[in-house]
Amino acid sequence: MAERQNEPMITESCPYGSNAIARAAALIAAGQPVAVPTETVYGLAADARDSQAVARIYAAKGRPDFNPLIVHVPSAEMAETLGRFGAVERALAEAFWPGPLTLVVPRAPDCPVASIATAGLDTIALRVPEHRAMQALLAETGAPLAAPSANASGRVSPTRAEHVRASLDGRIALVIDDGATRAGVESTIARVVDGAVQILRPGPVTASMLGEASGLPVTGASGAELVAPGMLASHYAPGKPVRLSATGFAVEEFGIGFGAIAGDYNLSAAGDLTEAAANLFDALHAAAASVKAEIAVAAIPAEGLGAAINDRLARAAV
Repeated sequence: MAERQNEPMITESCPYGSNAIARAAALIAAGQPVAVPTETVYGLAADARDSQAVARIYAAKGRPDFNPLIVHVPSAEMAETLGRFGAVERALAEAFWPGPLTLVVPRAPDCPVASIATAGLDTIALRVPEHRAMQALLAETGAPLAAPSANASGRVSPTRAEHVRASLDGRIALVIDDGATRAGVESTIARVVDGAVQILRPGPVTASMLGEASGLPVTGASGAELVAPGMLASHYAPGKPVRLSATGFAVEEFGIGFGAIAGDYNLSAAGDLTEAAANLFDALHAAAASVKAEIAVAAIPAEGLGAAINDRLARAAV
């Protein structure tokens, strides 16, 4: 029977546990994506080897089909069956896996991941997640899981199950609820090219951390080449005008503060960048849901994790 298109489904939330993992694995085996928390944000996971299942991720998110997906695997050993790793990539994997680093490497010649998951590129974005829910799901399915953030494409990334429901209700069958995510921003994406580590998307693993682990210079992405997720210019849009580096807030603005600048939602009253990163998408969700027509965000220091926060804010403001 042909699959009916655009028919809403009931989206259920299930607390993390063996029952939730079993239900999610059964849905993935049937070719359906499910939302699952990682240590960064909630992901929308499907079997990366199943082109139809991956297509359902794109359909649920409304994601541009030229934007590649991160493939999650349980170990570095499995990662090396999907991509080709050199000495530097192995050193970075040893230093930061499991954890919030995605490595872009050449696809292995016999890589079973569907080309739709890598947007037809000859590279693949791989990550070994740390979170218990994603690791349990990887173990239960035995599959590499393509898993972008579990939100409608271009919208604010979800750090709680209720954020997923607000964005994808009726589009997916199941959300595994394991509370708020820890890091609060998506993984750092990096690749090794021309004798340097190139950061394609800033995240919790900072440039200094990558440089120390690799022994190589660290550079930023250049040009318009789309080789990894999250490189679209406009992303994380809350649906309202966003003003950055605010020193105060107008009455019509929802103020997102930092440090001494309080606002309607303070990312970190103590000026802690780790706390600010964990609160970032919660703040953007609150701003999007508020009655105020505009959003303004206090200046965030650019060092360390602040680079990732400012990257997301700049995309939200486009």
